[in-house]
Amino acid sequence: MAVDPRGRDLKAFLADDPGGPVVMLNLLRFRPGGRESYAAYLAHFRAHAEHRGAEILYLGDGGTALVAEDGQAWDAVLLVRYPDRQAFSDMIADPAYQEGTHLRTEALTEAVLQATAPWTPPEPRLHAS
Repeated sequence: MAVDPRGRDLKAFLADDPGGPVVMLNLLRFRPGGRESYAAYLAHFRAHAEHRGAEILYLGDGGTALVAEDGQAWDAVLLVRYPDRQAFSDMIADPAYQEGTHLRTEALTEAVLQATAPWTPPEPRLHAS
C-alpha cells in the first residue's frame, strides 16, 4: 500500500489545480509503535512547511467509524492548509525535507493524501408555515 506521493501522482495533482489555497486531507493508519515515529516526522514537517506558508489546521485521533465498511476506520486525521498546490509540491521536492520522510514511511501501514478545495454550501431555504 502506498503511503508516499509519487511523481505521476504529483503531475496529476498540479495539472488539476483550480488555483488558490489547498487543504490536504491525510488519513493515517499506523504500524505498531508508528505513532511515535509520526510525531518525529511532524516536527520535521513543520520545520519545512511553515516557512512555505503551510499550517496544520487539525490533527486528531480517529474514533469509532459510524458509516464505514470493516477496515475503513483510520487511526488519525491531519488537515494541512497550503497557500497553493505549488507550495506543497516545492516542499516535497526539497532535499532537506526528503531527509525526514522516512519517519512518515516507517510510521504508516496505509495513508490517504487527498487535495481538497473549498466550496460554499447553498443557503438554507426557509419553509412557509
